[in-house]
Amino acid sequence: MELFQRACAGDRDAFSALVEPHRGELRVHCYRMLGSLQDAEDALQETLLAAWLGLDGFEGRSSLRTWLYRIATNRCLNLLRSASRQPVTAPASAPLPEPSRLGEVLWLQPYPDVLLDELSDQAPGPEARYESREAISLAFVTAVQLLPPNQRAVLLLRDVLGYRASETAEVLGLTEDAVTSALKRARATMNATRSLNPPPPPLGGPEERALLDRFVTAFTELDVDTLIALMTDDIWVRMPPLPFEYRGSADGHRFFSAISALLGRIDRMVPVRANGQPAWGEYMRDHVTGGLHLAGVIVVGLAGDRICEFTRFETAVAPYFGLPRTLD
Repeated sequence: MELFQRACAGDRDAFSALVEPHRGELRVHCYRMLGSLQDAEDALQETLLAAWLGLDGFEGRSSLRTWLYRIATNRCLNLLRSASRQPVTAPASAPLPEPSRLGEVLWLQPYPDVLLDELSDQAPGPEARYESREAISLAFVTAVQLLPPNQRAVLLLRDVLGYRASETAEVLGLTEDAVTSALKRARATMNATRSLNPPPPPLGGPEERALLDRFVTAFTELDVDTLIALMTDDIWVRMPPLPFEYRGSADGHRFFSAISALLGRIDRMVPVRANGQPAWGEYMRDHVTGGLHLAGVIVVGLAGDRICEFTRFETAVAPYFGLPRTLD
């Protein structure tokens, strides 16, 4: 109470101490809502500024945490409804084979695992349906982006954070009936996209390490046949913000064959982690300077002893992972 009173009196240090335990989880919530780490950072800063300016209006009818989630969620909803939030699709830098389909989720970035370490120990509420590892995976975040804004917010508040229907209604300014209806539709959409693949191997365990070692060897040498043999029959390859997606072994083989012919050897893979999944900075040799330059950031999804997703991001996300632009 004393900390809150000091913050209301204009003590910024006291305010920082109040909100700091919630900063990490609010950022992740904004990321799930928006699919972009850069946008999530912006939404988080707007949330904290609005909370600072509106602290006198906090009446204590809910917890400070719930109040902050209300501000953050509504900031994200405003951004999602903004006509200006249209992804600029970069042109392909090289000719690519005909895709299986054009993807709908182009506004997507990976989330560094180092930021997940900042999450508070606040456990999800009793009504949460998703385990933390699934709820941060690229597949989950991608599926969430297909939901209309209100359904997206309801699903995250109810099934990820575990808020009750009444609490969710209060956060969003809706009736409980509206929350229940939105949740029903959102769950139907999510269930239709949920993978039936086996769960990934334990993080950092021998099964994961063995699979990833084989993948890195095959990928750096662009050994297409071996790469495809390491992947599930329904492998999903994508490259946001490009809309091209490749689904299944045959189309995956065509994609990696084209990349192999165009790019040649990948010289180094620097391991990081994103969205609770294995990831790497991809480096290629500059034949003029002789140094290595960053070509992209790759994140893979695992299912049992196979790779089920391959997502390549542009180098703009590299600073979030501490990946340098060049290596000696």
